[in-house]
Amino acid sequence: MGHAATQPDLDSRKYRRRYWTLGVLSLSLLVIALDVTVLNVAIPTLQRDLDASAASLQWIINAYILVFAGLLLTMGTLGDRFGRRRALEAGMVIFAAASLAAAFSETSSQLIAARAGQGIGGALIMPSTLSILVDVFPRAERARAIGIWAAVAALGIPIGMVLGGWLLEEFSWGAIFLINLPVVAVILLSSRLLIPESKDPSPGKIDVPGAVISMAALSALIYSLIEAPERGWLDPVTLGGFAAAAAAGVLFVYYELRTPQPMLDIRLFRNARLSAGAGAVGIVFMAMLGTLFLITQYLQFVRDYSPLDTGLRLVPLALGFMIGAPVSAALVGRLGSRKVISGGMLVVAGAIASLAVLDLTTSYWVIAVLLLVVGIGMANAMAPATDAVMAAVPEAQAGVASALNDTTRQIGGALGIAIYGSILNSMYSSRLTDAVSDLSAEASNTARNSIGGALQIADDLGGDIGTNLVAAAGSAFVDAQFVVYIVTGAVALLGAGLVARFMPAHDIVPGALSEEHLGGAIPGQPVDVLGPFDD
Repeated sequence: MGHAATQPDLDSRKYRRRYWTLGVLSLSLLVIALDVTVLNVAIPTLQRDLDASAASLQWIINAYILVFAGLLLTMGTLGDRFGRRRALEAGMVIFAAASLAAAFSETSSQLIAARAGQGIGGALIMPSTLSILVDVFPRAERARAIGIWAAVAALGIPIGMVLGGWLLEEFSWGAIFLINLPVVAVILLSSRLLIPESKDPSPGKIDVPGAVISMAALSALIYSLIEAPERGWLDPVTLGGFAAAAAAGVLFVYYELRTPQPMLDIRLFRNARLSAGAGAVGIVFMAMLGTLFLITQYLQFVRDYSPLDTGLRLVPLALGFMIGAPVSAALVGRLGSRKVISGGMLVVAGAIASLAVLDLTTSYWVIAVLLLVVGIGMANAMAPATDAVMAAVPEAQAGVASALNDTTRQIGGALGIAIYGSILNSMYSSRLTDAVSDLSAEASNTARNSIGGALQIADDLGGDIGTNLVAAAGSAFVDAQFVVYIVTGAVALLGAGLVARFMPAHDIVPGALSEEHLGGAIPGQPVDVLGPFDD
């Protein structure tokens, strides 16, 4: 009952230059990915040079994430309406200006404000990259293009840490922000030459109430996830934030179902392919960010690697993405996306659970192989899942679809750090209690709060007491991470089972959705099956 996908115009300028366009889009995404990881290695330097408190340091990182995630849906909608290339370029200009402000910040408050500005730019950039990709690549080539897009983005993980470590060794901390400026200049110039403009031909009215409600819901949710590990999950502020997010979320769904021109058509979630794809993206990012949170601390605090050395030792994870993401498209053509996504998540579950074997002396080659396998598994889950989400939304609204995919990634990542971080801290603290019983209350609390704090206290104490504290903190961390890796693997395994159970056997394309798949939401439409992507 399906119909063939529209064939591309092989002679069109847009089609001929599509891989050059993909290069610019991937570089744009890499800038955003770099800016997240590059800052993590600069925290000790920022604390010293800006005299920043622990809370300020937290918000130097989180201001970007909060604003970025809160604005994604709205900015994706604006890109569809006013032009995706225009949104990309506007985001780049804002991002560059905020980077310049960040580089010359003199106080932590100024840097936090600049980071929020970067979040605004990032929220314009990221949905635009994927929606432009959908416009320039025909359906039959899109999965491979998304695989390349995802692989390049993964490079931001080790490159950010390696580049950040090198810049901090050679220059002042402001260099980690100034490095963005020449890259943005290249992107802006290339954009005019290589990226065609595209937009929704019939955008309708701007859904201002929907935009405001979505920003409130997402911001409250991300804020609560950021604060929960520090304040506690039952703290009134945390509970109030989650309650506000839930209330705003319910209001958003209620309003979007009743407004004639919604920012996000909630009925699309009845397409099980979209829901399963978005769920897979969220679970994989939950596993990835949670694992990175653990492994970077393990390498730096337990194994005593420098930030630069840590970044280099994370390269196998990125290599796994680079191997797995392009290959995933071919596997989908042979096996179908349901089997590839669930299989990739199964690999992720096994590899992450295997990381539980890491101890104080584990050979790095064991770590490298496991990280490589994790990357391959994540790529084979994430790229097809992203393609499934994009295929489930009309191409005219590709910006909204991209923003939905990116929002799911951000929420999944925030959940991974918040939940797995809380488990880690709780287990670590309980296992270190006896070792710090003879210390002062302040020193004991600092040591039990984090392994980084314990190492600082040990350095201050020196002698046998300090040496014993270092050993105890390392052992406590290893014991704690064992539990977290098992839990993380179990969640990924559950996700694999859910995808295998609920992901439909075929592409179900918007505008071609039947009552069978949407429960009558868009009645009377046929099902579109795209040949090479049939499961």
